[in-house]
Amino acid sequence: MTFGDILKESWVSISGNKIRSFLTVLGIVIGVMAVVIMVAVGETVENEISNQFSALGTSTIMIRAGVARMGGVRTGNLQTLTTMDAETIAQLPGVMAASPVQTTGAQAIYGNKNHTTSLMGVYPEYTTVQNVELDMGTFFNQFAVRNASTYAVIGPEVLTELEMPENPIGEIIRVQNIPLTVIGVTRAKGDSAMGSMDNMILIPITTLRKRIQGSRFPNSVQMIVLKLYPDADNEFVIDEIRLLLRTRHRLKPNDEDDFQIMDMKQIMETMSVVTGYMKMLLIAIAAVSLLVGAIGIMNMMLVSVAERTREIGIRKAIGAKEKQIIIQFLSESVLISFIGSMIGLALGVGLAQGVGRLILHYNVPFSLWPIVLSVAVAIVVGLASGVVPAFKAAKLNPIDSLRYE
Repeated sequence: MTFGDILKESWVSISGNKIRSFLTVLGIVIGVMAVVIMVAVGETVENEISNQFSALGTSTIMIRAGVARMGGVRTGNLQTLTTMDAETIAQLPGVMAASPVQTTGAQAIYGNKNHTTSLMGVYPEYTTVQNVELDMGTFFNQFAVRNASTYAVIGPEVLTELEMPENPIGEIIRVQNIPLTVIGVTRAKGDSAMGSMDNMILIPITTLRKRIQGSRFPNSVQMIVLKLYPDADNEFVIDEIRLLLRTRHRLKPNDEDDFQIMDMKQIMETMSVVTGYMKMLLIAIAAVSLLVGAIGIMNMMLVSVAERTREIGIRKAIGAKEKQIIIQFLSESVLISFIGSMIGLALGVGLAQGVGRLILHYNVPFSLWPIVLSVAVAIVVGLASGVVPAFKAAKLNPIDSLRYE
């Protein structure tokens, strides 16, 4: 028999019982579809996390104020970092730029419009650290920081929500009754590990601490962000920063750090490992559906062998060899698996792309993984689930088969 004859004979046998064949194929469809969707979900989550952290860059380091301890008892969340810490860190070899950061929620008002946003106090060096680009206007300078000037650089989302003019330079917005003059608008950037830059107002950190928050400790800050030169050794610079801060904060050798240093490079590597495990877990869960589908094919083929015992006897009586019987039943099993795999692939890719892009607005990556996986499943599952029934059919005694009613 030629390949075409085998395929035609397999199709006739499968289509002979449409309902049973449909339910068997459905099991493979659901299994492959689940695996394809899980792969897409895993890759989408991995890409989104990677994009958010990569927006900061692997050369970015964040230092957060820690929790002070006295006699082993927590005394509360103290802002142990200062603007002077940031300025001193900026002088270290390997550090390109550093900026203190203080963030608070705010209600911005323009005319009769108001919008809830984030107010961030920074140094001009923040633009270098975070790769902030301006769509129009300019950024405030160090002179504005020293004088606690009421300048503001707003994100495009703030511009839209407050319904400000297309060119808002020189317009006045109010935050907690403090008038702020808009001098610049940042370019749309999207979300990052630091939050959405598009929905943020950047002002001099001294303006935030003295005029808006009215802090008794205007030099204290929540965080320091810094960027290293491309050829800098992250681990070496981190050790230098830790030693510097411990010295400045007068910490004893046995004292814990009152700050936390977070290296974006290490965080990205850790997140890559975590998302990799998550992707494997999702695929393993979806693979259970494939196992159920494979069992369904085996069950159908075993039933088919029992129903076609007389047919098998006739085939063997007129000269069919065991090899031909095995090939015939294996081809039926593989054909069922192949049909289910291709339908599952189409549905899985379609649902993943449709739901991800149109409804959730995520950029769902499309790779060769699902195609390779579907073809592999069609072959492996088809062969694995058809081996036992095929050999059982081949070993039937032709005389006993002919007597079977």
